[in-house]
Amino acid sequence: MAEFETIVQLENIRKDYDGPAGPVQVLKGVNLMVREGEMVGIRGPSGSGKTTLLNMITGIDRPTSGRVTVAGRTLDELNQNELARWRGKHVGVIFQFYQLLPTLTVLENVMLPMDFCRVWKPRERPKRGMALLEQMGLADHAHKLPSTLSGGEQQRAAIARALANDPQLLVGDEPTGNLDSKSADRIFALFEDLVKQGKTFLVVTHSQSLAQRIPRVIEVLDGKLHENGSKPSS
Repeated sequence: MAEFETIVQLENIRKDYDGPAGPVQVLKGVNLMVREGEMVGIRGPSGSGKTTLLNMITGIDRPTSGRVTVAGRTLDELNQNELARWRGKHVGVIFQFYQLLPTLTVLENVMLPMDFCRVWKPRERPKRGMALLEQMGLADHAHKLPSTLSGGEQQRAAIARALANDPQLLVGDEPTGNLDSKSADRIFALFEDLVKQGKTFLVVTHSQSLAQRIPRVIEVLDGKLHENGSKPSS
């Protein structure tokens, strides 16, 4: 039986926020392990803690207590600047509303993570950016502004940007939520292809039809995690 590396390890994570009536516990001692090459869906009603869970994994926010280890690094050992550079190298984040910078071309948007993290040599960045856009079927749009692209095309550009530094982990927060069903299906097929290529993918989705295509689904309810009965592949 093949051995798989653990990419995400959450240990007894609790997250509290200050509310008008006192502290509000959003995550209540959750534990989670995700192995390389898995696609894991995250579902739950609004306010259940889904986005907070993603923020713990990506280092955007810190837990009140507990330990977060991602791609072999314990995140509470890093300061904010170190976290930003670590995230740029090891985690690709795909947003629902794309978050492409409107004054930069599509290619320049894809190159941004390379520029920030200095992972590739400057002369190699345009070539790599074009290769990623070709993979997404967007080579002809490389020098256009994002506003000239359709929603599905902008999301594919955002995926290319998330792949810029060849991260071990991809995270999507409702990445198909702003797309029509046909575009959403096409984007999800891209996600499935990336997992087949060895990427690990965590995706928040409200879509029942897409969730049915995900091998492992975690429900976030009242700050706790509930599995759908499947187990990590091994």
